[in-house]
Amino acid sequence: MQGLNLIPHNTKIDFIRLRFITFGLSLLLIVVTSAGIMWKGLNFGIDFKSGFSIVIRTPGEANLTELRQRLASMDLGDVALQEFGSPRDVLIRIQRQPGDDDAQSQALEHIKAHLGHDIEYRQVETVGPKAGQDLIKNGTMAVVLSVIAMLVYIWFRFDWQFGVCAVGALVHDCFAILALYCFLPFEFNITAIVAILTTAGYSVNDTVVIYDRIRENLRRHKKMPLAELINRSINETLSRTILTSSSTLLALFSLYFFGGKVIADFSLPILIGISIGTYSSIFMAAPLLLYVGLPASAAEPDPVANQN
Repeated sequence: MQGLNLIPHNTKIDFIRLRFITFGLSLLLIVVTSAGIMWKGLNFGIDFKSGFSIVIRTPGEANLTELRQRLASMDLGDVALQEFGSPRDVLIRIQRQPGDDDAQSQALEHIKAHLGHDIEYRQVETVGPKAGQDLIKNGTMAVVLSVIAMLVYIWFRFDWQFGVCAVGALVHDCFAILALYCFLPFEFNITAIVAILTTAGYSVNDTVVIYDRIRENLRRHKKMPLAELINRSINETLSRTILTSSSTLLALFSLYFFGGKVIADFSLPILIGISIGTYSSIFMAAPLLLYVGLPASAAEPDPVANQN
């Protein structure tokens, strides 16, 4: 019984011929995003800025829309609300207000008075500027270390040339996510870090599948020109790549349209990231191998693959 194939087996799309267009678009994305970050910066959310973190309990099921409107009328700046455990509990995060510590205390009392006396305040925390800076540093470190770990893995699994090309594609993916938060009205918060890490992992997964086929074809077709061999490998794995990405995107689309505002804000960056990761695996990670000089050892059998 033959499985589902969205892409015919004899597909011969010339991805290598398109590489100058895709490389140009990717380079433009990186340059424009870098300029945007230096010029206007990222729209950091409350996670990376100082402010209040308040957990309240309402008498009945919390109406997030009403609470959001009441807080918006107070002109407090960035305000984020989400259900916290039960339908009656709500986590409210508000950016730091202008002024010293006394001004923060007055703002907190004003918030309590505005929300009413029937609200139970279960937890009130103040996040200082240092905590936000530490979170930025730790988030950046997490992304950098994950990229280095993937470089080391692909280096040992294949060769360093494969690792360098894969990391080049990952850097492109990271800039694509950063562009979303730089040029569109999205807050750069913990969700953004999750989106970058998820995109990196998903992109590497697709890239490894293509690299496996390239190495397999290097053993089978030793005299085939490298450009033709890479094209052949991408086309042979194209159906698998599209099917895997499509099934994941279907789940993310469901979360985005039917999961509510909080889930939608979480799923949209990951949805875009996985789409970008699939693109970079096909149009960047594989074609870049033309320029790094693959060694003869790349065609040797993989002991890990042979054990499976």
